[in-house]
Amino acid sequence: MNYKIIHKTEYSYTYPVNLCYNEARLTPRHHIYQQCNDSQFVVQPEPKECRERRDFFGNTVYYFTIQQPHNQLIVTVTSRVEVKDRELQLNFVDGKASRQPSGCRDLPFTFNSAEHLSWEAAHQALHTDSSPEIREMRQYLLNSPMIPAMPELHAYAEKSFTTRRPLLEAVKDLSTRLYTDFTYDPDFTTVATPLGDVIKHRRGVCQDFAHLGIGCLRALGFAARYVSGYIQTEPPPGKEPLSGADASHAWFSVYLPQLGWVDFDPTNNQMPTDRHITVAWGRDYADVTPLKGVVFGSGTHRLSVSVDCKRVF
Repeated sequence: MNYKIIHKTEYSYTYPVNLCYNEARLTPRHHIYQQCNDSQFVVQPEPKECRERRDFFGNTVYYFTIQQPHNQLIVTVTSRVEVKDRELQLNFVDGKASRQPSGCRDLPFTFNSAEHLSWEAAHQALHTDSSPEIREMRQYLLNSPMIPAMPELHAYAEKSFTTRRPLLEAVKDLSTRLYTDFTYDPDFTTVATPLGDVIKHRRGVCQDFAHLGIGCLRALGFAARYVSGYIQTEPPPGKEPLSGADASHAWFSVYLPQLGWVDFDPTNNQMPTDRHITVAWGRDYADVTPLKGVVFGSGTHRLSVSVDCKRVF
């Protein structure tokens, strides 16, 4: 599936901002099931300096600074992305994995290995194997700024991890329980809402549900990471897509020792398909914030974000 994605962020200030420094993570990643063929990064007003780099996790980062008074900041990123059909990668039939997992590294893969790998065996490999790959994955076992260790996470997660249950089946059950037990409520949380409040009130958005899934897995000793991206929405039958109606999205991945990463989307109770476009990944949202920075000025601001994610042929 080919997409043209336009992500537009607009800040309007009540008083002029004299100087700002910013970082943006808005360019879709390359990985085994996705290719970003082109991405154009445009800032208004024109920045004094703009540099591209890769961060620790391999995400594309644009750093830019504006050194002139401005009442408005507009960042527009236009990307063309090809996403392969994830429906063919991993299907659960009666709780069993039958195809290759999405997001895994490009290595020979044995279907039965994923289907029958128990969570106990995966846990032991992750904590005892001394190979370079496993050692690198252990960074995703640790607490991160937005996902602290909490006993509630362990208690919630362990219900899905019964004795000798295959790891993928257990994580799928955990993801489904998050979908069932928590209410999607965009008015309840902000990016700064503590995870403890989400657990207490059982309400939140995709960012919160991704953090919950990651926190649950880490509480049991598994490597899990946060994935930011987009999901293409479908308009009602007979209706044209609305401009800007598509959404930024988030989900999580779990690591299978010697096999790779597998994605789960608890907000929609599914495994990501070719409608999911990956932008960045890290330990939690703080590692992949789409746009952040420091401004020097006074007054308040108004933020507007729109995303168009269109299929192209």
